Amino acid sequence: MTATEILSLLCAAAAAGAINAVAGGGTILTFPTLLAIGTLPVVANATSTVALVFGTSGSVYGFRKHFASIRHWLWRFVPVSLVGGLVGSWLLTITGNELFSRLVPFLILFATLIFLAQGLVARVVQHSATEQEGAPRIGWAILFQFLVAIYGGFFGAGIGILMLATLGFIGLRDIHQMNALKNLLGSLINVVAAVMFIVRGLVDWPKVGIMTLGAIIGYYLGSYYSQKIPQIWVRRLVLAIGFGISAISFYRQFN
Repeated sequence: MTATEILSLLCAAAAAGAINAVAGGGTILTFPTLLAIGTLPVVANATSTVALVFGTSGSVYGFRKHFASIRHWLWRFVPVSLVGGLVGSWLLTITGNELFSRLVPFLILFATLIFLAQGLVARVVQHSATEQEGAPRIGWAILFQFLVAIYGGFFGAGIGILMLATLGFIGLRDIHQMNALKNLLGSLINVVAAVMFIVRGLVDWPKVGIMTLGAIIGYYLGSYYSQKIPQIWVRRLVLAIGFGISAISFYRQFN
């Protein structure tokens, strides 16, 4: 790798770590950066997942005091999250670079749209928490979580927002409990996917090392400054980058 490539990966991972700490959606930055420096699409996705998995694990630790209150949900959602993450990551391993490269513009656009819908999801969750008093539809929630986990293992950007919506729809009200459960499930999906990618030899370890360092710095700075930086600025920047990269990807795909 050249010095420029190393610096690009370091900055992208740091920005992704900070964005994940503040708002979520950092994969929108790391994955295209890996593509831009010539990494094969499947390897880029696997490498991005492994590089950021340490940060997601750290976010679980930050919510550890809420685990007792969400324990009764774990037996419902942990198994489908593990199986779904395994299925999604396996699907990626059998997807050739040519096919995956065709999916890239759609995946980036989908992840960006999910990020765009974050505010709407938050309002729906709040409404759901105050209006739903009947029995939660656990079966549908488990099925949706399984599908989210498959997507998370395959690509992953935006799964936190999807899971937050699910937890709101089943009647959870405490945002700290929701974040604790969301972060735990998301971390398990990422860990399962990372193990699959490592076993199948899809990870570019030198790039993982650089990006892990950047992600740790980014998570630390993002956590520290999250109370000082207006999240609307972060959201607008991520959306601009996401839509820009998506447009460029579609242009290259069809021209």
